[in-house]
Amino acid sequence: MIAAYVQTLTGFAFGLLLMGGIALTGLMPLPDAAIVISLLTLANAAVVMGSGWRDIARKPLLLSLAGAIPMIVVGYVLLDVLASTSLSMLRLTLGVVIILSGLQLVLRLAPVPRMSPAPAFVLYGGLGGLMGGLFSTAGPPLVFQFYRQPMPYVVIRETLVTIFAINSLFRLGIVAASRDWQPYALLWASVGLPAVLVATVLARRWPPTLSPRALRLAVFILLFLSGSSLILLSPRALRLAVFILLFLSGSSLILPSLSDI
Repeated sequence: MIAAYVQTLTGFAFGLLLMGGIALTGLMPLPDAAIVISLLTLANAAVVMGSGWRDIARKPLLLSLAGAIPMIVVGYVLLDVLASTSLSMLRLTLGVVIILSGLQLVLRLAPVPRMSPAPAFVLYGGLGGLMGGLFSTAGPPLVFQFYRQPMPYVVIRETLVTIFAINSLFRLGIVAASRDWQPYALLWASVGLPAVLVATVLARRWPPTLSPRALRLAVFILLFLSGSSLILLSPRALRLAVFILLFLSGSSLILPSLSDI
């Protein structure tokens, strides 16, 4: 429910929060969790797009999908390899992705004076597709690209949600074609569906009174805690190196941003 609420407010983070929670609890294998997230992402998108489909930026949408679709296949294959050979590395990768993704919420993204060229949307779409194929979390690269564009916030949000929905639909198609579909994935998705729908409606009709930066900081804290917990499950030397890298790359970005809240 929290993941759907955050997704509706910010335009992403649904898959990151949900996948992080599942990985921590060991509720189900991560490849199966990715299926459930794809199904619930579609449900969230259906509610969000019900009244906002007219605001979609069609050209950036198509360019991003052109980069994303082939890379979803690559990410899906990579997930299968990591899940069968190194579960600890898979969790570590997910933890790092979650923390770096959270950093985007507190970054001072410098807006570009004019729309980025077409190759940029294809590039970031491809990076999002790779992450979508891996963890059903295509958001971070696309959020970084779209939130710098000179477009209204509502256009960015509706376009991102549409991209995520199409990515999820394509990924589910790969699962079905590969015969990797697990019967209980649909059951888990059905159990989580009411909470997703309720949270989505609540976020759209009664958003919190927090300032945008305060809201993003709160979401970042959730993502940081989730990602850090996953990294702590990895071997000691590896997690120490990762934490040092994250600290050096993130401290210079977070601290200046806190003064704006």
